[in-house]
Amino acid sequence: MKPVPDVSVVIPVVERHGDLALLFAELSSEIEALGRTAEYIFIVDYREREVIPTLRELQSRSERDVTLVLLGGTFGESSALTVGLERARGEVIVTAAAYFQVEPSGIRPALEALDGGADLVIGRRHPRVDSAFNRLQSALFHGLVNWMTGSRFKDISSGFRAMKRRVAEELHVYGGLHRFIPILAQNQGFRVEELAIPQRNEDRSTRYYGIAIYLKRVLDVLTIFFLMKFTRRPLRFFGLIGLAVSAAGGAITLYLGVYRILDMGAIAGRPLLLLGVLLIVLGIQTLSLGLLGEIIIFTHARSIRDYQVAEVIEKSAVAVDEPVG
Repeated sequence: MKPVPDVSVVIPVVERHGDLALLFAELSSEIEALGRTAEYIFIVDYREREVIPTLRELQSRSERDVTLVLLGGTFGESSALTVGLERARGEVIVTAAAYFQVEPSGIRPALEALDGGADLVIGRRHPRVDSAFNRLQSALFHGLVNWMTGSRFKDISSGFRAMKRRVAEELHVYGGLHRFIPILAQNQGFRVEELAIPQRNEDRSTRYYGIAIYLKRVLDVLTIFFLMKFTRRPLRFFGLIGLAVSAAGGAITLYLGVYRILDMGAIAGRPLLLLGVLLIVLGIQTLSLGLLGEIIIFTHARSIRDYQVAEVIEKSAVAVDEPVG
């Protein structure tokens, strides 16, 4: 049995990555300077599998505990983080982006904050050195999130987090919810602190996204709004929308009923009658079914696996076999 480390460092390699060997060297050097033992878990999305030889060489040369997990498909950062958090053995878990996002020196104050009573610490990139466009995107995103959830975070998108094991065990992260880990943790009663950590110069490039990405982000915000506000009180949400839509349909059918009673004309073939009936039915069923499905997914997120692990490479492994498919 391996000794349990003080800290588990989880690094999801998805979408983009930097110099992983240098990143590993700086993170491990910072943690060892604090006198703490650590394990390092790299979770590699299948489309980023070209980094496996680099990580395998790093693993073979290093005396530190390094584990590589190659996912069997393209499942995204939420799934990669879920795999990493489940495999982490330390009482403290640190997550970091696979590129230089913030200074590794932020690990020290983050661990001190955990020792001081915080359950989760997130790194806010400050001062920021990236473009004004990136900062504008971030401000708009956080303004919308904070307005809809009542939180006051300024950089929940940062990949740097430090948390106690019990927080990781309670987190239900799926889809695109990895960006909202601080909000989910706070909603479950954990003490969350945001810590200013200088942004690295390597992270200063301007990032542009397609319209589909922005639409997905909006849907993610709507999802977290619903999960924050109505998972424990779904009938309040369903009732308001259902009553509003049904009331519109009811008003239409009432008007047509009075219209017919007063013998002002026939209503049997009028499209307005069909519209009124449809609004009543849709108000009761369609929206409710869609959001009830979201509740079911959230409640059973730990038992739902939208990923598969193709290979786990422990320290003693000799070679890497390419997964089939």
